[in-house]
Amino acid sequence: MSHTTLNSVILPNGETITYREREGGNEVVLLIHGNMTSSKHWDILMDVLPSQYKLYAVDMRGFGGSSYYKPIESIKDFSDDIKCFVDAIGLKKFSVIGWSTGGTVAMRYAIDYFSDINKIILLCSGSTRGYPFVSVNEKGEYIRLTTLEEIKKDATKAIPVSQAYEQRNKDFLKAVWNSLIYTTNQPNDQKYDEYLEDMLTQRNLTEVYHALNIFNISNVHNGIVEGTGEAKNITHPILILAGENDLVITKQMTEEITEDLNEHALVTYLKGCGHSPLIDDLDQLTLAITDFLQK
Repeated sequence: MSHTTLNSVILPNGETITYREREGGNEVVLLIHGNMTSSKHWDILMDVLPSQYKLYAVDMRGFGGSSYYKPIESIKDFSDDIKCFVDAIGLKKFSVIGWSTGGTVAMRYAIDYFSDINKIILLCSGSTRGYPFVSVNEKGEYIRLTTLEEIKKDATKAIPVSQAYEQRNKDFLKAVWNSLIYTTNQPNDQKYDEYLEDMLTQRNLTEVYHALNIFNISNVHNGIVEGTGEAKNITHPILILAGENDLVITKQMTEEITEDLNEHALVTYLKGCGHSPLIDDLDQLTLAITDFLQK
């Protein structure tokens, strides 16, 4: 098992970013986590990726051990933080793996800081057209919320999860993850508890929901905002890894990414996997990642 350390660095914007660093060779891979997680959730993948890779996994602002002095307003806030982070520790060229929300951050980064990146792996990623925040009104109708204020008042998801964080209600969070994410396999009890403890560190839940809701780098309107058309500027080699049984990211979202990134993206559906291929089939995931990085 390779040696991983937990470090931190203060960014020029005053935020402190904590990150995991695993020793390895000269090929640098940066891991960007999703919502309700942090770098902690990459631990088992960091243990098994080949030793030729030098690995870094960040805690984005408001997650894990990182600070949250200034609330984020967009996905770009996260990607700009990561640019400050890589500059601060001296990374020049690297591949990136973005999981779920981390996939949207990776795409934003690739647009703004194109030359930093070798290859991109989007793991169960949010769409190029964002991730819609849908609530249910008094009549039982599904409605798309549009503002942060509306999301903060949402009784279907935002309030219950926020309250679970405040009350340290791990049983509630576990029920959510078992129904949506760990639908095939679950971590062992000790690991699961570590992940639940880590979830409780999040301080930006509703802001992330809103940032995903308004993210749109496509050429089409996403129901709230017009697309920026910037997806076409991502011309790096891209692997889209989708869980064939993912209940969080729909097949339509994966198809949107594929359509908007055009001929630059290769899509692989991970057999028997849901939203966490790390837990569902670590071997299959590791093989898919290494095959792509080594091409």
